[in-house]
Amino acid sequence: MTKQKAAAGRDAFQSPWGFRLACVGSAVGMGNIWLFPARVSRYGGATFLIPYILFVVLIASTGVIGEMAFGRATGGGPMAAFGTAARRRTGRRDWGEALGLIPVVGSLALAIGYSVVVGWLLKYTVGAFTGAVLANEGVAGFDAYFSAAASAWGNTGWQAAAMVVTLLVMAFGIGGGIEKVNKVLMPVFFILFLVLAIYIAGLPGAAEGYRYIFVLRPKELLDPMVWVYALGQAFFSLSIAGNGTLIYGSYLSKDEDVPASARTVAFFDTLAALLAALVIIPAMATAGETLDKSGPGLMFIFLPNLFKTMPGGTVIMMVFFVAALFAGFTSLVNLFEAPTATLQEKLHLSRRQAVAVIGAMGLAVGLSIQGIVSGWMDICSIYACPVGALLAGVFFFWVYGREDCLEQVNLARQKPLGPWFYPLAKYGFCGVTVLVLILGTVVKGGIG
Repeated sequence: MTKQKAAAGRDAFQSPWGFRLACVGSAVGMGNIWLFPARVSRYGGATFLIPYILFVVLIASTGVIGEMAFGRATGGGPMAAFGTAARRRTGRRDWGEALGLIPVVGSLALAIGYSVVVGWLLKYTVGAFTGAVLANEGVAGFDAYFSAAASAWGNTGWQAAAMVVTLLVMAFGIGGGIEKVNKVLMPVFFILFLVLAIYIAGLPGAAEGYRYIFVLRPKELLDPMVWVYALGQAFFSLSIAGNGTLIYGSYLSKDEDVPASARTVAFFDTLAALLAALVIIPAMATAGETLDKSGPGLMFIFLPNLFKTMPGGTVIMMVFFVAALFAGFTSLVNLFEAPTATLQEKLHLSRRQAVAVIGAMGLAVGLSIQGIVSGWMDICSIYACPVGALLAGVFFFWVYGREDCLEQVNLARQKPLGPWFYPLAKYGFCGVTVLVLILGTVVKGGIG
């Protein structure tokens, strides 16, 4: 297939599936693995899935479509997109570009924090193959092993190595680097998790985990926190922040169906989360335990301790951390893309120069925040993501204009979206984003 054309003079994805897999790679991350299974376990099993899927459908059919179409329409990152919308409405683009800097900085901050996590994943992946991880004994041993990695300057070499690989991929561009890597890593990720799910299904006690996942308890739907956390999980899992999805959309051909791409991303992101639940919850059940932990503690302490006690635990741990590393790596590449593209647009740097500048900045700050990364990521998720998503929604659905918005969304579609789309996106999605921001600030620990 010949290379597609995005905006004039810009790199582009080479195929529709290359773009979709890259977007899936940006969406599938640690939230699918260390948060979704815990929330399914805590908030009613299959009951949690009802509001979660409802919110995924709402956000994917409005916000995800909007960010993809906005990026493609304006042929640039958040600053270029917001500036274009502002100029069309008021004749001036400076105020739009100023606001567009917010999701760019948010993306860079998230990437810096995420680079620490990917460093942990690289260390555990290598350690799973060398035996260094399994050499620990009990929860206390794994806790000490992880605490050493998560301490200030305790992850330096691994984090630097992860950053080098990330920057090398980005230096090769969109079609030659990011697309090719996602075409390999994303299918392998799903295959590896499917293999784990099949293996764990055959272990004694796994059936108890499946009963928990798929049994519906309607009374749980009356608990408002089920809906709050389902909303947070859906929102943050779909990578809506006014940066990553928007910038990938700017590299998309005018001949591609954006709503179809959004559906694909939502489907595979949900599938990734379900596969993680089908691995982790039954695995806990085989040991007679319930899943009451989430976050890094689940990933790097409790699961390795559990894997060590399981038949074939060494292989299980290898497969698990390779798959998790792939998910983390593709998300990290996406997060660094918006600030990299912004440097290219505003300072007219070459691709490799922009990658080098962002990489040096990201590594310097990332190494300095190793010991406080949890608080750093909490601030980014509570504020940066919903604010960026809200700004992108307002600029595309309110400022850009109804007719132009619908024209961009329906490009290359045989059948335009129904009359439901624009009011649902303009009021429903933007309203949900405000709700996410409010809830994130009032609920202890955030909702994503």
